[in-house]
Amino acid sequence: MIQRFKIVERRLLAILVTGLALTVFSEVTFAENSVSGQPNIIFIMADDLGYGDLGCYGQKRIATPNIDQLSKTGMQFSDFYAGSTVCAPSRCVLMTGYHTGHCFIRGNGKESLRPQDVTVSEVLKNAGYSTGMFGKWGLGNVGSTGLPAKQGFDDFFGYLDQTHAHNYYPTFLIDNDKRIPLKNVAESEGQYGQGVAKEKVEYSHDLIMDRALKFVDTNRKKPFFLYLPLTIPHANNQAKNKGMEIPDYGIYATKDWPEPQKGHAAMITKMDTDVGRLMKMLDDFGIRDNTIVFFTSDNGPHREGGNNPDFQNSNGPLNGIKRALTDGGIRVPMIVNWPGKIKAASKSKHIGAFWDIMPTFAEIAGASKSVPSDVDGISFLPELTGKSDQQQHKNLFWVFFEGKGARALRKGNWKAVQQPIHSAVRLYDLSTDIGETANLAAKYPEVVQQMVAEMDSEYTPMPRWQFPKKRNAKPKKR
Repeated sequence: MIQRFKIVERRLLAILVTGLALTVFSEVTFAENSVSGQPNIIFIMADDLGYGDLGCYGQKRIATPNIDQLSKTGMQFSDFYAGSTVCAPSRCVLMTGYHTGHCFIRGNGKESLRPQDVTVSEVLKNAGYSTGMFGKWGLGNVGSTGLPAKQGFDDFFGYLDQTHAHNYYPTFLIDNDKRIPLKNVAESEGQYGQGVAKEKVEYSHDLIMDRALKFVDTNRKKPFFLYLPLTIPHANNQAKNKGMEIPDYGIYATKDWPEPQKGHAAMITKMDTDVGRLMKMLDDFGIRDNTIVFFTSDNGPHREGGNNPDFQNSNGPLNGIKRALTDGGIRVPMIVNWPGKIKAASKSKHIGAFWDIMPTFAEIAGASKSVPSDVDGISFLPELTGKSDQQQHKNLFWVFFEGKGARALRKGNWKAVQQPIHSAVRLYDLSTDIGETANLAAKYPEVVQQMVAEMDSEYTPMPRWQFPKKRNAKPKKR
């Protein structure tokens, strides 16, 4: 087993050797290992979209016909999980294949990926893919080792900083490593570009989508990886109860709803319309059948910017929202569509998570040998293509450092949650209690003991990420 967190030189040498091997033997490797040559890979990720925010997952009032169509003609997962319950660590897990007990960025700070961190984009770039990312990065700012260009992306446009990404009408966006000024005028602008615009001219989501479509146009005749981490429907936290920023409410303008709920719904429908635009482009170019499309969210729904997640039942049957390690904070929609390879209208109960993305994409591209051997993820390509040899996880693990800290583990249908970190472990049976309402810890102490032991074993401490110390209760006055 390769030791975690190797020194830079050894990891960089491994990447170089892998890249040279792939270059020399590409014709043989790709023909033997890939499912269909080298299909294009598109990964669309919404920001703070809840498990219940899509029609195909039970939403009744928000229109999502294009995403629903992806489900009708592809595979919909019921038990897929994000990397974390907040932004940055979830994206780190996605990019590196390690869960939050092992990855480098485990919280919503300003940390950057390191040179030795191998990313999905590096794996695919070394396999011959053109790689582009458009939207919200959150894993490294200008001048850092975490810049997309230093982590395997040929082209990037959008937000580097997740706080900057709160603002849908920013004064600038980042084009690879340079600031591109926009026509918006900020009322007050923070250090990272966050704030509230007083003159709203250019909507960032529209600019990001245009660049993504341009990338597909430019690279349509060769294998490409499009990572599309959209900012919708995250709130502009700096705008307080007016944070659901959208040019217009569209079909929801006349609804007898609170203004933030109109904005929330309009954001999701706008995103859905743009997914439809992307799919139409693939059809028009004749590359739809050779493109596998993933759609998901980075964590559960939020209660920010005036949005009330209960109004639209955004977490569906789940309990909790963003920042919770109950399933409402981490179980997310996952739809995968690949005409002719994935059975239409198929439903999967396979239990997977963001750390599975790297090995899955690598297997699709015929580049599995370039994945670090100690990642936590497993490929779920067999599940997608109807094979019977799908490997199963021993467990899924999360750790969370905001607030009072938390950790959780899913093992089969058992789910253990310890939030706050110094509280008693709660135990749920997800097969009969998807809403995690009945704590069974007292009834099954031996299961709790096993779950705690596995949570302990899945966690590698890091100096940067520490749980708050347990405070002793103050003695009562007599």
